[in-house]
Amino acid sequence: MADEDLWRVLRGIADMPYGAGQIAALEQLLRRVDAADDRHLAFVTRMQATTGYVYGGESAKSFVTFSWCLSEFDRDPQPYHQRHLHQLLWHFKYMVSGLLKFPDVPLDRTYGVLDDMERRYRAGGHSLQTVHKHRFRVADHVGDAEAAAHWYRLWQTTPRDELSDCAGCDPTSQVGYLADTGRDAEAVALAEPVLAGRLTCNEQPQAILTALLLPYLRTGRGESARDAHREAYRRLRGNLADLWDIGDHIEFCTLTGNEARAVELVERHLDWLDRPPSPAAAMHFAATAAAALRQAGRIGAPTVYRRAADGRPAGEVPALTLADELAETATALAARFDARNGTAHQSEWIASRLAVRASGAHLPLSASVRRRPARPSGDEPGIHRDRGASPATSDRARAGDETTVALPADAGPDELLTLAEESWGRHDRATFRAALAACDDRFGTDDLAPRTAAHRLALRAAERGDEDDIAGAIEMNRAALSRYREAAEEVPAQVVAGRLGVLLTRSDDDAEEGLALVRAAAEVLDRLGDARQRAAGHDRVALALLHRERWAEAGAALDRVPADAGGDRHLAARIALHRAHLLEQSDRVDEARAAADEARRIGRELGVGELITAACLTYVRTVDDPADAVAACDEALAVAPAAAELPVRVARARALLSAGRAPDAVDDFVEAVTLCVERGAEGDAFLRWELANAYRIVGRLGEAAEVAEEAVLGLDRLGAQAEADRCRHLLAGVYAGLGEIDPALALLERLADNLDGPDNLPHRAQVLEEAGGILYDADRDAVAAERFAAAATAYRLADLPLDELRARRREAYAWFWSDDRPSAVRAIELVDGLAATLAGQPEQSPPVTYELAIAAEAGARVLTGEDRPDEALGRLVGVPDRLRSIEAFGEAAQVEILIGELLLRLDRPAEAEPLLRRVLGGLPADSRPVHQTAWLLARALDLLDRPEEAAALREEHDLDQDD
Repeated sequence: MADEDLWRVLRGIADMPYGAGQIAALEQLLRRVDAADDRHLAFVTRMQATTGYVYGGESAKSFVTFSWCLSEFDRDPQPYHQRHLHQLLWHFKYMVSGLLKFPDVPLDRTYGVLDDMERRYRAGGHSLQTVHKHRFRVADHVGDAEAAAHWYRLWQTTPRDELSDCAGCDPTSQVGYLADTGRDAEAVALAEPVLAGRLTCNEQPQAILTALLLPYLRTGRGESARDAHREAYRRLRGNLADLWDIGDHIEFCTLTGNEARAVELVERHLDWLDRPPSPAAAMHFAATAAAALRQAGRIGAPTVYRRAADGRPAGEVPALTLADELAETATALAARFDARNGTAHQSEWIASRLAVRASGAHLPLSASVRRRPARPSGDEPGIHRDRGASPATSDRARAGDETTVALPADAGPDELLTLAEESWGRHDRATFRAALAACDDRFGTDDLAPRTAAHRLALRAAERGDEDDIAGAIEMNRAALSRYREAAEEVPAQVVAGRLGVLLTRSDDDAEEGLALVRAAAEVLDRLGDARQRAAGHDRVALALLHRERWAEAGAALDRVPADAGGDRHLAARIALHRAHLLEQSDRVDEARAAADEARRIGRELGVGELITAACLTYVRTVDDPADAVAACDEALAVAPAAAELPVRVARARALLSAGRAPDAVDDFVEAVTLCVERGAEGDAFLRWELANAYRIVGRLGEAAEVAEEAVLGLDRLGAQAEADRCRHLLAGVYAGLGEIDPALALLERLADNLDGPDNLPHRAQVLEEAGGILYDADRDAVAAERFAAAATAYRLADLPLDELRARRREAYAWFWSDDRPSAVRAIELVDGLAATLAGQPEQSPPVTYELAIAAEAGARVLTGEDRPDEALGRLVGVPDRLRSIEAFGEAAQVEILIGELLLRLDRPAEAEPLLRRVLGGLPADSRPVHQTAWLLARALDLLDRPEEAAALREEHDLDQDD
């Protein structure tokens, strides 16, 4: 590769984002540069590598490149060295800061670099302000408070110059020192004018905002602290080099009672400890993460997901076990630093980090979780629950648990069990539980009559079913059935057999046994049972068949149920719900809605919130008008039991989104996620994905990014790759909207890699094209062209010629604007081949007409750039008319402007003038092409020797003669 090509590669690498990709490119280039034996290029490449290593999270490598450059500078000074002297002196600051972070590097070496830095700064006539600052940092690191105060005063009183840190970084270090010495108000006051100004450094404003977290919090500025956390963390979250600062944000979440968010941040960055930017960053992150996990363990967080690494599989790790592991890591690293420094300062400092606990009022930080999960009563450090354990839930749930039920004091066991049975059928869960408990408390379980014992077991089975403990319910129903048969109680035995059969049909393995049981039970009850029992028997047959998705047979079973359900209105409501479900699955939506409405009406009459809620949710799924759906959700929400609040919130959020009420939908999605987290329920990752989309729709992109990141992490954890990739696609668009181009591109690159199968070719092509569009808009045209070319190839493999044409056309434009005209011409040749194939089709749809016309324009513009105006003009014959035929009037005008320009280039002003005048007359007055068209028309008038008209036109449109 020629030296000029290597320089061009270096310039391209300089435009890459900091990180592993840039570092890999730099190291590959270094090998080529050394082989080329170009000292200048080798020096500049290593200077770039020093910066890349520091900001890319591999600062240890920067020591080597810096030393090489410094040695080369001193050994044989060259003219080009002077052009890079400022940068070389600047790099001394990286070295001092970096050497401190590695405990195996002797402190004397750091002092030696500082002395050399001071010598060179003095020799160059530079201020020692930044030298004093770095002597302060060393003193602060080793815990020499007196020396730190001395160097801080010198740093603050020495004039700044061009080698001083930027207007954001210097105050950041000051804020940190003031906060550490208890001067929070001064820290906040110092930062205010800095934040009000313009910060352009790579490290700002996220660094100063991070330094302000605790000063804001301790001076009562909770809102400012929350905003600083959100803004800063969003900028830090993708940069390995910022692992230390991410630890500060984890600690802030712990302090403010946001344990769930702290754990999410730990999970997100935990694998960075496998490749930390420095031992110091690993120590700090490990300590803050350990404190966060211990705090979370106190309120029931059970496990943390850790990604795979060399020799370690991915998996769930108990939170408190991991906390101990991280604490040990942090403590051991602190001891190594202290051994190097000859002090105990780092160990003392890490111990204080490990002791951090929530203090003060809870400060909500999360964009997805509204409340802090309640601490279980009597919880102690070291106690934690499974994900499936019952957590504290909403006030309404607790109030329901505490309902007092009056029971007859003289009731016997059969009376209490009958009351429980009746209450269960009426959906009166409080009386049901109270009567069962009273029976056990008063009469025990050992001395009950066989029939009574069987009845009790049947009701306990019902209780287990209500708790979704299907295995427990099956076991107890089998025991109850056996007892009833032993007691020769045929009718109650068949009732239990039917219930057991329904439960068994929920499993593929036991389905046939279940169907046989439930059918046999219905036939016996038809002969021996009362009207209600007969109706319930056939309803259970229908329900079992619904479980097996045997819709026609389920419908036949429901047809055998008496219209009045044996006089039981509660049973009638349940039957209507089952019918609605059946009709919904059979795509008989109107009938399903009517059945749901019937169940809803009966539920209202009975005043049973559980029935109303179930009916409303079914109704919502079958109604077309989202406003009707919202109204049904509102009705359900007013009466829903605590356990049903989550699905109602989700349904309402989706309905609000469909109704165009995205801001209201956000609130419901947030509440739904909160309920999921509070209850330890799986599924919050899917809800966060929906919440992120709602935030995107309302334009709250920062919160959309935060929540989508949480969702991707959760979906990956669940192994839901397809959903995780769709969420990544959403997140990439959000990043692009925030102007965070590189994170957006990184996500799209990952998506393209994930979508590498033949079935995914269209989606892969779309992702590659989107990446090209982002790069094109960012003026990174050559890389954009490569993405468009890759997209076109994927479209071709997917047999999508129209999409391939569009991607090739965009590729040609990107090469054109990157000033690679030969590549642009080659792309146009591919465009021409595709266009010829599509133009040969007997009928052209509007999209085909449009793309063929725009492809012709692209070819004309590329040929114009190649100074081939005759060929360019020939491509545009008839194009404006074709565009107008599909009502693409703006594009037609743009092509006619290009035709006018080409006519002028070909010295044909008489033809250009009437065309341009007509186009100008048809353009909206404030549209962008007006200025260009007026300029071209004035030029045509000049060439036609009509200067007065040209001058009047220029005056009308405020054009300069020399434009």
